[in-house]
Formats: sequence, C-alpha cells, structure tokens
Amino acid sequence: MRNDIKASCQKRLNRIEGQVRGLAKMVDEDRYCIDIVTQISAVRSALRRVEEQILKDHVAHCVEHAINSGDKADQRRKIAELMDVVGRVDR
Repeated sequence: MRNDIKASCQKRLNRIEGQVRGLAKMVDEDRYCIDIVTQISAVRSALRRVEEQILKDHVAHCVEHAINSGDKADQRRKIAELMDVVGRVDR
C-alpha cells in the first residue's frame, strides 16, 4: 500500500473508531434509537469509503503489477481474488 493511502486510511479509521466509541456511549445513555441508527449508517458509509480507497490502491498497485509482469497465472490469481472480494462487498 502506498504511504499516502496508508496515512489517509489510518486517519479515517481513527475517526471511525471515535464514531464507534460515540455509538457505544449513545447506547449507554439510552439515546433515541433513530439517532443511534443514523450514526450507525454514518459509520458504515465511512467504512465503505475506506474500503473503496484500499481497493482502488490494490488495483492500481497489485493488479497492475500482475498485468505488467506478463505472468498469466499471477494475473488470473489477482483478478479472481479481486472478483471474489468485490462479490463479498455487497453482502
């Protein structure tokens, strides 16, 4: 993973960690259910953005490297791996 992407993801994940702690506090304080669900949705969206950023970096780095290498077996493995993870993303 490129250093700039790693730093960006780490920053986002730290923010998400704070959001999750906030959610736990909301539950502890018996806050209004809809407010909690709204915050859960915000955390999910933030995680999706991190996931997207990591997948883009993977394609730009690992998959591109396999394609440029000319190694057909490695190319197939990387594409199959990518398709598998993309298939799981929406579940």
